[in-house]
Amino acid sequence: MRTKELTPPRYDYASLDSTNEEAKRLAGQGAPHGTVVTADMQTAGKGRRGRSWVSPPGTNIYFTIILRPEFAPEKASMLTLVAAHALTRGIARETGLTPGIKWPNDIVIDGRKVCGILTEMSVEQGVIRHVVIGAGINVREQSFPEELAGRAVALDAVCGGHIDRERLLGAVLEAFEEDYRAFCETESLASLRDSYDRLLVNRDREVCVLEPGGEYRGISRGITDTGELMVELPDGSRRLVFAGEVSVRGIYGYV
Repeated sequence: MRTKELTPPRYDYASLDSTNEEAKRLAGQGAPHGTVVTADMQTAGKGRRGRSWVSPPGTNIYFTIILRPEFAPEKASMLTLVAAHALTRGIARETGLTPGIKWPNDIVIDGRKVCGILTEMSVEQGVIRHVVIGAGINVREQSFPEELAGRAVALDAVCGGHIDRERLLGAVLEAFEEDYRAFCETESLASLRDSYDRLLVNRDREVCVLEPGGEYRGISRGITDTGELMVELPDGSRRLVFAGEVSVRGIYGYV
């Protein structure tokens, strides 16, 4: 693994409740920027919106990176997109597959989820104390829970061969270091935006945007420099999606 920033102590565990939770504990104890936490299994893995993340042993990759950025807290939400971009590139480098991104943070192959990302931040008096970015990558062929059947897939099943988990993690961390450095130069996604859009499976497809006040449909036109999804409405106007759940026609059962 050829990383420069992600070389402080690395903590590898046979089992954890959650790599994000352990990373937050370590960050609270002073773990430096770039610390990586891994686990062979998680007993309480977490996804977005409080969902659980199925985390069996000897099967997948579960890891979290601790960051201590110097930029303003309102910029931290873009790190999820940075991580998605890096994970997609790292997986492609190591496996030869062509994964894409379902905005903002799911990595998909042939319309099925192969990786999810969860970013959490601690702020004190308007200053970021730390950010933890966790990811789970489905690697080995496995039986997914009923609610994920047909919606999730493992890399081994797609490429038809055995993938070395440590090598894959190394490729992902290298890609993340490259992308994080590019992000920090402008504190925006400007330098990654074109590449992210090329990887975006939502782009130029009909999406249904689910918001607390209701839902609407339009055509996804890629992201802004700050990571919002641009949605073109039937009347030709555009709306920026800052939050909410985005369902995509043909992916995850949306028809």
